[in-house]
Amino acid sequence: MWWGGRGQSFNITPQKAEPEMGLSRPKSVQRSRMPEPRSRQLGSCLASGCLPGEQILAWAPGVRKGLEPELPGTLICTNLRVIFQPCGWQRSQDTPLSSEYDFALVNIERLEAVSGLSRVQLLRPGSLLKFIPEEILIHGRDFRLLRVGFEAGGLEPQAFQVTMAIVQSRTQSSQAQQYLGIALSKTGQGSDPRKPPIPLLETSEDWEAERKKQGARGWRVSTINERFDVATSLPRYFWVPNRTLDSEVRRAFGHFHQGRGPRLSWHHPGGSDLLRCGGFYTASDPNKEDIRAVESMLQAGHSDVVLVDTMDELPSLADVHIAHLRLRTLCLPDASVAEDKWLSALEGTRWLDYVRSCLRKASDISVLVTSRVRSVVLQERGDRDLNGLLSSLVQLLSAPEARTLLGFQSLVQREWVAAGHPFLTRLGGTGASEEAPVFLLFLDCVWQLLQQFPAEFEFSEFFLLALHDSVRVPDTLTFLRDTPRERGKQNGQFNSYTQVYTPGYTESPAGNSINSQLSVWDWDLRYSNEQILQFHNPGYDPEHCPGSWLPRQQIGLSASTICGLQDELAHLQELLRKWTARISPEDHSKKKEPNSIIS
Repeated sequence: MWWGGRGQSFNITPQKAEPEMGLSRPKSVQRSRMPEPRSRQLGSCLASGCLPGEQILAWAPGVRKGLEPELPGTLICTNLRVIFQPCGWQRSQDTPLSSEYDFALVNIERLEAVSGLSRVQLLRPGSLLKFIPEEILIHGRDFRLLRVGFEAGGLEPQAFQVTMAIVQSRTQSSQAQQYLGIALSKTGQGSDPRKPPIPLLETSEDWEAERKKQGARGWRVSTINERFDVATSLPRYFWVPNRTLDSEVRRAFGHFHQGRGPRLSWHHPGGSDLLRCGGFYTASDPNKEDIRAVESMLQAGHSDVVLVDTMDELPSLADVHIAHLRLRTLCLPDASVAEDKWLSALEGTRWLDYVRSCLRKASDISVLVTSRVRSVVLQERGDRDLNGLLSSLVQLLSAPEARTLLGFQSLVQREWVAAGHPFLTRLGGTGASEEAPVFLLFLDCVWQLLQQFPAEFEFSEFFLLALHDSVRVPDTLTFLRDTPRERGKQNGQFNSYTQVYTPGYTESPAGNSINSQLSVWDWDLRYSNEQILQFHNPGYDPEHCPGSWLPRQQIGLSASTICGLQDELAHLQELLRKWTARISPEDHSKKKEPNSIIS
């Protein structure tokens, strides 16, 4: 399980803090008119550890509990985050969000106030605290728990204020302000645009470059969705067959759910094409020309077409959501499950069952793609969840480039971000009933592959942990919106929309004041150079990478058929006999000669 052991924190934090000035404590706090504490405008106070536009709302001295020894410090609530600042601790200005002491407001799953041994109040957004708390518990969506006890001796009003400030901030927080303030904290307003670490696929040039990189000669970049009038959840550009006219694309896409018609996800070097699309409209009544256009796009120049129902044999969104809730409850530090029953409780969450199902299905699809030249079409009703998961896993299994650090980031950007996976909704940011962390399920699948084939991946589990944590940190719009259209409207990228002003700033973001190229892949916004170095897997061997491999639980290391699997098993048995004859049990403790190691 890539998310680590029971009760562990997932943030990669610096081992040694840099000598920068920490977040300063305000000299006075307005104690009247609660639960609406007086906001303290800090302006451009980067020197004190605040971000542009960040305001300290309330603070109170406290002790972080659940640690040995307990950690004294100050609990601070701002309009962006909740911070526990230990006494004497100083924040690095270069990485303002790389602290395990920070909880972004969107990352708070549950807030509880405690008084005495039995008085506990669950504080939802908009709740009113009924007593002065002796301690509060902040449960993070990323499995973390912040437990802070408050000091007595006349400071009870401050404990009440900071608790109510957290409640009120969760209600009134603006994700647009969070994005703008944090993203500009390092790049600075008015600075030159940063070149993205990877292509963000926001221009036709990016898509054309990626098409050439894949060698997809039978495909072209379609610009028919530049104004999102074909499908609001699709990117502005995507790949369609060369021989298909844009007028045919428009007619064909109209017969698919949310206008998400068949388009290329990945071109295999052997000639096969992996496509994805939404479900057919049952009430649709296509004419003969539309049927021919749909068939032409599905075939993509191949005589053999395989249509894969990605929802078959895989968990539903509700199943994923329930399993993750159980998993999170089990892995919190205050979980009440006995140690000897923890593994059985883990099995009862069914999370690992779903990981296994996804890997098995991806393995089957990978065989379809690699065994012969054909068109393999992934079809899911919404085309925004399991299609992205399976398409990504198939490419990881079949393409060494996807297992490099840059290649994997490009894969996520293309198959998840640009393809319109509803991150905000699935991660619970909208409060809708459609929460289901499909992307986190995908990351766990990748972790499983990394454990089975450590030499095949250029990135490490530290990188996966950092990516996991990043979905809960509102530093860019990558995971804070559901579609490319919403991201473009928010950062003023599209001139056809007028939403270019962000509340909390006195001037409009003209010129370069908003850098629309910022993304989650700008790791230096949150992590130091030393931490980024840990993203690389020291055991990675690019020369060792086979062209295609499959998880051991599904099929052999290199066999793609039953006969091949039998041959591989016989070969492994022969190696085992040679190894057993060469090294007896009593020799295990002795130093082995170089010629006794089987490569």
